[in-house]
Amino acid sequence: MMARTGAENEISEARGAVQDAARSSLFMVMAQFMVVATVSSLVASLLVASHQPWLSLLSGAIGLALCAPGCLYLLHKTQRVVGASDAVADARQARLNDESRRRDFEAQVADAFEMAEDETEALSVAERALRAVLPDRSVELLLADNSHAHLTRMATSSPDGEAPGCPVGSPQECPAARRARAHQFNDSEAVNACPKMRDRANGRCSGVCVPVAMMGRTVGVIHTVGPVGEILEDATVERLQVIANNSGSRLGVLRIMAETQLQASTDGLTGLLNRRALENEFRRRRRPDQVTTVVMCDLDHFKMLNDTYGHETGDRALRLFAETLKGCVRPQDIPSRYGGEEFVIVFPGCGPDDANWALERVRGQLAVAIREAGVPPFTASFGLVEAEPKEDFASVLRRADAALFVAKRAGRDRVHVQLRPSDDPLVDAVMPTDSAPLAGPT
Repeated sequence: MMARTGAENEISEARGAVQDAARSSLFMVMAQFMVVATVSSLVASLLVASHQPWLSLLSGAIGLALCAPGCLYLLHKTQRVVGASDAVADARQARLNDESRRRDFEAQVADAFEMAEDETEALSVAERALRAVLPDRSVELLLADNSHAHLTRMATSSPDGEAPGCPVGSPQECPAARRARAHQFNDSEAVNACPKMRDRANGRCSGVCVPVAMMGRTVGVIHTVGPVGEILEDATVERLQVIANNSGSRLGVLRIMAETQLQASTDGLTGLLNRRALENEFRRRRRPDQVTTVVMCDLDHFKMLNDTYGHETGDRALRLFAETLKGCVRPQDIPSRYGGEEFVIVFPGCGPDDANWALERVRGQLAVAIREAGVPPFTASFGLVEAEPKEDFASVLRRADAALFVAKRAGRDRVHVQLRPSDDPLVDAVMPTDSAPLAGPT
C-alpha cells in the first residue's frame, strides 16, 4: 500500500508539472495576443478619429498577421512540452509500476518464508516461488550440508520434472557462489561460460546462477537453464535474487533455532535426549490406542569404575553405552540419559516381549563394543515395565525404577520385566523372566 501511495504521488506531481507547463504556454500566447490586440485597437481608434476607416481595418489585419506566427510557434512549443512531459510521466509511471510489483513480490516471498516453521516448509516455499517466477523453465536450489563441503539439490521446479542437473559439488566449485554475485550465460559453449555447464546431456544451453547466502556466508546457488541465447530479463533475475536472499535468511535462522533447540534438549556428553526432552517426547508420541514400554537402566558399579580408572574412563563408558543403545533400538524409540549413569528408553508401540529382546541385544552388543574399544569391562541392569493407558510419566518411571532395583538385587547385569503394576514391585517381581547374566555382576 505504501509503494502504491508513493507511485501515485509521483505520478500526480508529473501530471501537475505538465499542466503547469501547458498553462504557462497558453498564458504566454494569450498575453501576446492581448498586446497585439491592444496596439491594433489603439491604432484603429486613431485612424477612425482621422476619418480613415479603411486604414483602421488594414492596421488590424497587419496586427493579426504579426501576431499569428508567434501564436503558432507558442502553440507548437506547448504541444511539444506537453508531449515530452506525457512521455516522461508514462515512463515514470511504468517504472513505478515495476517497482511496486517488485516490492509486492518481495513482500509475499518474505511473508511466506516467515511462516515456515521448519526447513521442509521453507524449501516448499522456495519451490513455489521458483515455479511462480519461471513456470516454463527447469530450476533448482542447491545448498551445502553442515560441513559446507558438499552441495545437495534441496528444491526443484520443472515443467517436465527434470532438474537442470548442475554437477557442481561444493560452493567453492561454483563461480556464482565463489564470487557472491549472479551470473548469466548466453551459451554454455562460449569462452567465458561456466565450465560446469558444458557437456550437458541435453546439449548446449543458456543458464543463470544466483548465489544463496546464510549469515553472510555463501552456501548455495539457484540454477536454471534454457535454450541457447535466451536471456532472462533483469526483473526476472532480480526476483530470483529475492528468492535466494529470503531462502538463505530463513534457512539460516531455522538451522540456528534447530541447533539451539538440540543443544537444549540433548545431553552434551552422550548426545541422547535429556530428562526434560524425554518427558516432552513421551507425551508427544504416546498414543492411547497403542502399547508403550518404558525401561530404566544404569551402569553397574559405575562409582567404582570412576574411582578406579578416573572420570575420563567413566565418560568413555557412558558414551559407549549410549552409542550401543542408539545402535540397537528402532528409529522411533526414545533413548535418553536421565542423569548420572541412569538411562531411560521409551518404546512406543512396542510390547514388553519385543522390548526385552531389544535389551538383550543391547547387552550382547555392549560386551562386544567394550572389547573393541579397550574400555575396562562394565555391565548394565535394566528394569522394564508396560505403561498403563492412563498412567502418567512419573508413575511409569517409579515402577521402572523399582523394577531396576529388583534387577540389581538379583545380581545385576540383567533385565527384570515387571508383568503388572503393584504397590510393591519387590513382591510382584517374577524372577524366572530374568535373563541370565553374560559376565556376572561387577
